[in-house]
Amino acid sequence: MKGDELKERDPHLPQPIPGLGKGGKHEGPRPGPEPAAPAQPVEEDEALIEFHRSYRELFRVFCNTTTIHGAIRLVCSKHNRMKTAFWAALWLCAFGMMYWQFALLFEEYLSYPVSLNINLNSDKLVFPAVTVCTLNPYRYREIKEDLEELDRITEQTLFDLYKYNASGAGPGRGRRPRDLGDPWPHPLQRLPPPPSPARRARSSASSVRDNNPQMDRKDWKIGFQLCDQNKSDCFYQTYSSGVDAVREWYRFHYINILSRLPDAVPALQEEAPGKFIFTCRFNQAPCTHANYSHFHHPMYGNCYTFNNKNDSHLWMSSMPGINNGLSLTLRTEQNDFIPLLSTVTGARVMVHGQDEPAFMDDGGFNVRPGVETSISMRKEALNSLGGNYGDCTENGSDVPVKNLYPSKYTQQVCIHSCFQESMIKKCGCAYIFYPRPKGVEFCDYRKHSSWGYCYYKLQVAFSVDSLGCFSKCRKPCSVTSYKLSAGYSRWPSVKSQDWIFSMLSLQNNYTIKNKRNGVAKLNIFFKELNYKTNSESPSVTMVTLLSNLGSQWSLWFGSSVLSVVEMAELIFDLLVITLLLLLRRFQSRYWSPGRGARGAREVASSPASSLPSRFRPHPTSPPPCLPPQPDPTLSLVPSAPPPAYASLRPWASPLGSVGPSSSAQSLTEP
Repeated sequence: MKGDELKERDPHLPQPIPGLGKGGKHEGPRPGPEPAAPAQPVEEDEALIEFHRSYRELFRVFCNTTTIHGAIRLVCSKHNRMKTAFWAALWLCAFGMMYWQFALLFEEYLSYPVSLNINLNSDKLVFPAVTVCTLNPYRYREIKEDLEELDRITEQTLFDLYKYNASGAGPGRGRRPRDLGDPWPHPLQRLPPPPSPARRARSSASSVRDNNPQMDRKDWKIGFQLCDQNKSDCFYQTYSSGVDAVREWYRFHYINILSRLPDAVPALQEEAPGKFIFTCRFNQAPCTHANYSHFHHPMYGNCYTFNNKNDSHLWMSSMPGINNGLSLTLRTEQNDFIPLLSTVTGARVMVHGQDEPAFMDDGGFNVRPGVETSISMRKEALNSLGGNYGDCTENGSDVPVKNLYPSKYTQQVCIHSCFQESMIKKCGCAYIFYPRPKGVEFCDYRKHSSWGYCYYKLQVAFSVDSLGCFSKCRKPCSVTSYKLSAGYSRWPSVKSQDWIFSMLSLQNNYTIKNKRNGVAKLNIFFKELNYKTNSESPSVTMVTLLSNLGSQWSLWFGSSVLSVVEMAELIFDLLVITLLLLLRRFQSRYWSPGRGARGAREVASSPASSLPSRFRPHPTSPPPCLPPQPDPTLSLVPSAPPPAYASLRPWASPLGSVGPSSSAQSLTEP
């Protein structure tokens, strides 16, 4: 009765099973087998790397999860084909426009544009080096006889060609070259020009009397013949002007004579600057011997360089103006050292840097006698970018031309060194106007008979850049130049010339009849201490490029750098899926004989449940614009059946009583 009472109290308590007694022995029929517990789904281990099963699934997941604007519209509008096509076209157009802009930005960056920055600075300036030459080549004692012989031959040549008597002697007294000893090579001669086609036609149609028509004197050309070493190829170096022809012919022989000088030349007679420079002042202070250095130029004679790099103290300009610069009084008298070589009077001046040689032919200017020349300067500096931004060199170490000058690298130094190298390589000797390497001789037709032929041929090749000197010699990245402007006035004036010439006569032994033609005044100064610096800087840097790329990406897609990573991930997944599909087809065709294309189709159409977990599709959340859809993969998992509670019905006991002992016995007996 206790069981009935408990049942009435709480009907939810488990009821005793019929057939089981208190003793635990089985007192009724044996029940059926107990139903098995429902099978729990076994969750496989998640793989480290998993990929999507198809391209469609990959694009669907990408469009749902990407941060690129507009991509989700391709999924949300999939039930409206017109909208899908519209958004797909719009998305592709924006994508194409963005990468077109990317191409333009990269093209601009790879062109390496530069920006020119102009800065105006003001500070104390180092005064540049100033070189002054006499314009009178001096007669060396060692070659004085050869030069006198050359003068006599030139005078006789002028008489033969132009009937000019330089010595004042008559035609009968003139000495011909054959009376002077052995004839000199390459004589100067008059050459008739080639007849024109019309003149040849008239000459062939005329009579015998007109076969040799007289030509006008102005139609003739003057020149001298040059041949190679074997005399197989010859040409005439001709000039339309007799003055130019005589000067060049004299200069050619003068170079050969000058090359015979020994290496150790004795001191020159005009080395003392007092014979050429009467007065010298800088910044209202007199110059000293420590402020200049001397050298001799083959064409411009004695030269003096003020404020060069060898000076112990370089001049500094703290104030602009004519009174704070260099002031020189020069003697411009012509002593007729070599009148056929130098045909001008005055002085040659060049302003250059301390570490640069004085190329008097390239950058010098002449000072007129009887004139005060005032040169105002303005400094300019240019700093260029090398490497990909410009074709310049830092110090010339990367230029394939050896520097023959004891100075820093400049473009003119490189060009002259390049020509000298070509001269030594092709002609076998060095040109006397440029430095020569050790072990190389200067050109002389007594030792190198065909050097003149080689030199003039090389000059033509040099002018058209066949030697490659202009392409090899790049400009330096840092260049300092001086912009010059000149002013002229008569000096000394009529009122002051008497006492000035009197003082020069007392102090400098200045005794010249035509006093104004023998003296000149030179002033060189800074116009202002402000100097301009032009510097180049990259116009498009890496930071600028990334900023422009980000602006374009944000304009067309409204995304960020992480969106770029998403695109890279999409491309990577596409490649991996393609590789897996190809590998699966390869396995089905070659590793399963007899299956062929059918096996490939079976593998491709196999259900997701039969695939390994790494190739199963990932459960993804539906787009925000669509209702949740049931995952078709979940239907593949079998559900457990409900327990068979009907089989647990009570059994009738033969004794008519039910106890727990009998129930336990019925479950344990076989």
